[in-house]
Amino acid sequence: MEKLIWVRADGPADYEERKKLVSSALEEGMVHILLREEDQALQRLGRFEAMFIRGPEVYSGEERIGTIVEISTPEDLQRAYSLRDQVRYLLISARDWKVIPLENLIAEFQGSHTRILVVATDPLEAKLYLETMEKGADGVVIEVDNPGSLSSFAGLADQGKVSAELVPATVTAIRPLTLGDRVCVDTCSLLRIGEGMLVGSQSSCLFLIGSESAESEYVAARPFRVNAGAVHSYIMMANGRTKYLSEVRGGDEVLAVDDKGETRKVVVGRSKVERRPLLLVEAEENGKRYTTILQNAETIRLCAPEGPISVSDLRVGQKVLVRLEGGGRHFGHSIKETITEI
Repeated sequence: MEKLIWVRADGPADYEERKKLVSSALEEGMVHILLREEDQALQRLGRFEAMFIRGPEVYSGEERIGTIVEISTPEDLQRAYSLRDQVRYLLISARDWKVIPLENLIAEFQGSHTRILVVATDPLEAKLYLETMEKGADGVVIEVDNPGSLSSFAGLADQGKVSAELVPATVTAIRPLTLGDRVCVDTCSLLRIGEGMLVGSQSSCLFLIGSESAESEYVAARPFRVNAGAVHSYIMMANGRTKYLSEVRGGDEVLAVDDKGETRKVVVGRSKVERRPLLLVEAEENGKRYTTILQNAETIRLCAPEGPISVSDLRVGQKVLVRLEGGGRHFGHSIKETITEI
């Protein structure tokens, strides 16, 4: 599950300093911000999820969504435990985590409907909180005095990001098909050569489809684009779920993956469906065969261990990179069940 990154902008006594905190948070793409009740005018600085602190409680509009608990004694810890499933978010601040282990809180709230966010004052401790006991806290609340220091927390949301362990699969068939509807996913980011998206006809095997970042003798590079495949195909989203390509819309966040398995989330600018000639690519790994259906065009590339390769140059026996997964998918969620997709 994606980690939550919140910013406290209620601390400084001076209004202008609180205003600078909000502006800096927005510049860093941090859009969950805690404000003082009297600072509602700060919402005019941009669109963000404004939450208001009233005593120890956190409100979104008139709805109480969380509680802040300062922990310095075992009694405080017991009070935090008592809020399991009583609030949506529990914001924890502790002066000494050696005395109050974060591991205890994570273990206590595992499987509950309450998400744990821990107050962090520097990037290193924030990273530690997000990784403790592998699972980590559900998020952090950044609390700093200097607005300029927010930039040092950049990238925290990628903690706990979706794994993309890639393996080579052997191409066993390449077959031209008739016309069909295919989807181009245009992002708000510049993608690198060797970076693309995970797409496939079976959720158990997603092929790494490369971006159009390389120049071609036929068309100019489109480094923001992945010509992803036919409308029925699954695509891996940034939250670890899948969607059908036909469902992808502007504003969605998809998972960008490079040929080393490094991942990042990118925002979709638009999804473009057009009728084009199609091509089926089949690959085998560990005795099982999987397929993906792509546009039949020179600019479409799969990612191979040695680099991107155009479908025009692809040959039976070559290796392409895929992500394998056991079980199945139900409404985009990974589930443990016996399922066959052919």
